[in-house]
Amino acid sequence: MPAESSGASYAAAGVDIEAGDRAVELMKEWVRKTQRPETVGGLGGFAGLFDASALKRYERPLLASATDGVGTKVDLARKMGVYDTIGHDLVGMVVDDLVVCGAEPLFMTDYICVGKVFPERVAAIVKGIAEGCVLAGCALVGGETAEHPGLLGEDDFDVAGAGTGVVEADRLLGADRIRTGDVVIAMESSGLHSNGYSLVRHVVFDRLGWSLDREVEEFGRTLGAELLEPTKIYSLDCLALTRTAEVHAFSHITGGGLANNLARVVPDHLHATVDRSTWAPGAVFDLIGSAGQVERTELEKTLNMGVGMIAVVPEESVDTALTTLADRGVDAWVAGGIVDRQSTMSTGAALTGDYAS
Repeated sequence: MPAESSGASYAAAGVDIEAGDRAVELMKEWVRKTQRPETVGGLGGFAGLFDASALKRYERPLLASATDGVGTKVDLARKMGVYDTIGHDLVGMVVDDLVVCGAEPLFMTDYICVGKVFPERVAAIVKGIAEGCVLAGCALVGGETAEHPGLLGEDDFDVAGAGTGVVEADRLLGADRIRTGDVVIAMESSGLHSNGYSLVRHVVFDRLGWSLDREVEEFGRTLGAELLEPTKIYSLDCLALTRTAEVHAFSHITGGGLANNLARVVPDHLHATVDRSTWAPGAVFDLIGSAGQVERTELEKTLNMGVGMIAVVPEESVDTALTTLADRGVDAWVAGGIVDRQSTMSTGAALTGDYAS
């Protein structure tokens, strides 16, 4: 009988291939739930396949691509041991960037990096991603799980994803469509979404010294539950809006805040104004601002302040747009408008007034 080898091995270096295989088996059922008719093959190949013949119905299809991560929100998921919601955040960050130009999200791939593969944990992360893809109407066609022992702690992980969508060239949304007199419609966020968590963590942990299991009366739940609230996914709502009303542009409110992200879709000769008095940000925004003594300008350029997506529509489409969103369960309201730059002597977008109480 040969003596047991004492040489180096992948397993001795900390990489467990069998655990990785087990994780793939556990996640397969969730990935299957995301499949669209155009999906070819199943999980396990070297590349995900999507039947591009579906694009023949387009006159001039433009492919849109986006990639993103979730940032330091993953640290909260790790600390709470809750792994099946962070995938919603990942999908939302990617697909809602795609839909800004009017593109229908078609498929996504993910990348999960861990210090040690715990199959059930990885499968839970993928479950969340798959559920997010179902909410976005796109397929999860593949991904990668990488084990990085020695670089990450056993419980550490990070996630990233990339998505592809398609839009008819003559239906491309953006700055070129926006006109003076257009109306800015705001769509409520589900909370902090996935931006600004370095500031949030600094305030609640370093300045306040709170624990994640602390019950917070203003939230009606624990601090951890509030901070881990998944990002709202707007893609199907936005696509429905383009079918029922004329839409000139969308703006996904992520890092940089409302004014900076709205400015990205406003042409140089126009200016967008948003009236703060049209809504009241949720309690979590007030907590971070007051407890952290964060100046309003800093708060507004870091957090979404209760608005996750903006639609810019002509005035005659406002009623139809609000009705469509209400029918889909999206809380939305008229928040501002588009004016000529000469009347303001400024560019981009600005917030005016004080928040409603």
